[in-house]
Amino acid sequence: MVSDILQQSYFQNTVRDYLIFLATFVGCILLIQVLKGIVLHRLRMWSKKTATTIDDFLVRMISRQLVPLLYFGALYLSSKGLKISETGNQIINVTGAILLTFFGVRLIVAIISYALNAYSMEKALDSSTRNTFSGISTILKVIIWGIGIAFLLDNLGFEISAVVAGLGIGGIAVALAAQTILGDLFSYFVIFFDRPFEIGDFIIVGEYMGSIEYIGIKTTRVRSLGGEQLVFSNTDLTNSRIRNYKRMEKRRIVFKLGVVYQTSLENVKAIPGIIKQVIENVQDTAFDRAHFASYGDFSLNFEAVYSVLSGDYNKYMDIQQEINLALKEKFEERGIEFAFPTQTVILEKSEENS
Repeated sequence: MVSDILQQSYFQNTVRDYLIFLATFVGCILLIQVLKGIVLHRLRMWSKKTATTIDDFLVRMISRQLVPLLYFGALYLSSKGLKISETGNQIINVTGAILLTFFGVRLIVAIISYALNAYSMEKALDSSTRNTFSGISTILKVIIWGIGIAFLLDNLGFEISAVVAGLGIGGIAVALAAQTILGDLFSYFVIFFDRPFEIGDFIIVGEYMGSIEYIGIKTTRVRSLGGEQLVFSNTDLTNSRIRNYKRMEKRRIVFKLGVVYQTSLENVKAIPGIIKQVIENVQDTAFDRAHFASYGDFSLNFEAVYSVLSGDYNKYMDIQQEINLALKEKFEERGIEFAFPTQTVILEKSEENS
């Protein structure tokens, strides 16, 4: 009696085949539940004990992307023991392709989003830069989903070659029409990833100088020392030689001074040592050299070189002022006079007038 029931056929499959399918499917589901309950639980506990975040990310990906595919895999494997019509097989294959594409694209998007977030956290980027990252992430998501859908349609048998070719020709036409804009856009990505400067940096580009206020997709805005706003295209900046003073760790200073020719030899010999002593007594400086450099038209010229251990221009000016005042004081103590432009006129008496 039972064997007769098991041998009864419905839709080309016996009751026995359906029971085997059901048992296999339930067994696979139970195995997946064990995987979630034991393996994933232990992975979560282990990831909480580590300082990195990549293991937490991997556990989330397994839970959100892999496990749903395992459920479909259980259904797909269980159905292999059944005789399914061509239409049913096609439905299963199409469903599988859609699910694989969907979860595959989601996985790629999640990896890219995680990488961008990890980079922004590591570099401690400001809010403006993080917003830019968010915009880039959105663009990448749209592109990836577009590519995924195109591959899916191609695998499903749709003829997309003509569409892709048309888009390619259209893209070339758009690129030629907007090559300046696209050039600035690519230059923006160069600035964004290479980071030759950031918001707040003081830069000099040719004859222009100022602090970076805004870095946009097409233009970068600089606030000059005079107060006006300078607007540069991103392409102009990437094609220029930029001096970034914000990243200056120390400033090398060369300064000259002159004393009168009437200065005694003893004082001339002492002046380099005086300059050295004055510079070394000033904080945040590193003395390099001081020399009697040359004979000038109206002065004995000395040259000194030292470094300010900071890139701050105001600090450099404060230090130079302190050095100048100390040199003035030392020279006055020794009776050394600074030179200034002078001319000596010699008059000769003619013998005819004598």
